[in-house]
Order: sequence, then C-alpha cells, then structure tokens
Amino acid sequence: MNEITEEKKILITGITGLVGSFTARYFLKSGFNVVGLKRFNSDLSLIQDIENQVIWYEGDILDILVLEKAIENVSYVVHAAAIVSFAPKDRDKMFKTNVEGTINMVNLCLEKNIKKLCFISSVAALGRKTTNENISHVIKIDEKATWEENKLNSNYAKTKYLAEMEVWRGQSEGLDCVIVNPSVILGEADWNKSSTQLLKYVYDEHKFYPVGNLNYVDVEDLAECVYKLTVSDISDERFILSAGQMSYKEFFEKVAPKFNKKAPSTLLGNSLTGFVWRLEAFRSFFTGNAPLITKETALSSSHSFEYSNDKIKNALNFTFRNIDESLDRICKNLLQKQ
Repeated sequence: MNEITEEKKILITGITGLVGSFTARYFLKSGFNVVGLKRFNSDLSLIQDIENQVIWYEGDILDILVLEKAIENVSYVVHAAAIVSFAPKDRDKMFKTNVEGTINMVNLCLEKNIKKLCFISSVAALGRKTTNENISHVIKIDEKATWEENKLNSNYAKTKYLAEMEVWRGQSEGLDCVIVNPSVILGEADWNKSSTQLLKYVYDEHKFYPVGNLNYVDVEDLAECVYKLTVSDISDERFILSAGQMSYKEFFEKVAPKFNKKAPSTLLGNSLTGFVWRLEAFRSFFTGNAPLITKETALSSSHSFEYSNDKIKNALNFTFRNIDESLDRICKNLLQKQ
C-alpha cells in the first residue's frame, strides 16, 4: 500500500459524531488537514480536544452550496454523516439524510475528481436473512452477502443499503471508493445516543437481556481501518469491521463490573419482548424520548448473526483490540464524564 505524498487534505462528514470524531483524530495525528461540517447548534462535546485543528464550514450534507465550498481542494472524503434510529418517527428524516445526503456527496466527489471516497456504512446494509432453522442457530454473513427484502431489515438498514447503491453508482462512473461495514460500534459518546445506549442500559441496572447476540467493534479500530483503507491503493471493495460476537447476556455481564452494577439477569423471551416494545412506544409518544426497544430492534435481537472479519484482517494484516481492554477504557472514560 502506498501512502499519499501530496498535500494531505480530507473532508470528514459527521465529524461531530462518534465515528467522525475518532476518525478525525486519526487523520490529524497522521498529518492531514481535516475539513468538517457543523450546524450552528451542533454538539461539539466529542471533539473539544481537536476543535481548533479542524477547518470548519457551517452547514450539513443536504446543503449543496456549503458542500461545494467544503470539498474544494480536498483529495479524500470520509462520509460518516448519518442518522441512526430505529424509531418509526425518524423514518423520513433518516431516508433524506442517509440516502439524499450520500447522493450529494457522491455527485460532488465525481465533479471534483476526489481521489477516493470512504463510505461508512453498516453491517445492516448487508441484509439479515433468516433460515428455517431454530433462531438459536448462528447465521454467518460475509462481504459476499446480497441484499434481500426481509422483515429483519430495519428502515435504517434500508437507508444504508440504498446509500451504498449510490456509492457503487459513483464507482461505475469513475470514482475510486471503499465501503466499510461496521457492526455495533463501542466508544465514548453521549449516553443517550446510538450504541452507547447499550452501556447506559447496564449502568441503569435494567433487569432484562434479549436472546440473540451482539457483534461489536471498538471505534478506535474502526478509525484505524478507515485511515489505512483511505490512504491505501485498495479501491472498489467493501470490508466488514467487526472484532467478534457474543450473546447479549455475556456482553452485559462484562460491562456491569466496570460500572460496579448488577448485570441484567432475566431473559426477555419473545412474548415479553412484544409487550416491552409496545410499552416503550407508548412511553416514547408521551415523553418524546427515543424508545430503548422498538419493534425493529426486538425482531433483530431475536436472531443470532456472525459477521466475518477475515477480509479486513488479511487486507491490512490487522488485529482487533481485545473486548475487555476496550470496555475498560470506554467505561472508565464514560464514568469520568459523569
């Protein structure tokens, strides 16, 4: 793999989020000039330490005029901006941001002759297939998986799949690109957002755990892989980024001692799961807070999937961090922020 020798300038969308902030740090550490987008009311808490090192433009990926200015004289783009939600009320907003926003980025990358676009997708975009076997059977998925309509595919999954189609469309029109498909991303972020809610669920000592399993990746591993793939000569490929998988029960039992809390100990069976997601929908309607469990997450957590990481390990000779070491760091940092 050959690293670039010319001026190092990269646009990272979604830079104020978990993935974008850690990715920005990695590129800054490697000598890049980093360009980012922020709204006038953006929460900058995840990038306080690097805020003054970023070249800022005010706007978002739906604002073409701002994007045109931000991408000027940029060589590489990491497109991490997305809405992650399993709440029905967020469906339309999610389709607009995740799909239309990606269309904008691909078109501008083509227009400006960007050297490479790295798109942060999700394992959800690979589709989730069921078998006729018992739900305890582990369904193995790799990069060769093809999308099939299925009740287990959430609206979020559909938006990431459609966004990927736009990236591949750009590739067919001459854009060098690479797609990464991370599993559940573990990192230090807002308690109430995205995958960090799983850690807060344990911290709050909820008593239920779902059947099924969790595939995970440390955000620091994700950022390192994104950097190495972006500056490499690898192009027109996708890579699953997942360090491993374990049952929700085992995961919660690993997290609980880090917070000095009791782990969830009651299995959330199928019948009780149906009751809980309906109760959560009712609570969310009146409080305005995102539901902890939705119909979509209840369906997907009732099956076990295993995402292969062989391709990325072979391509980069990469070794993922140990889950216990990751949780030690993440939980310690989250507690310090409380």
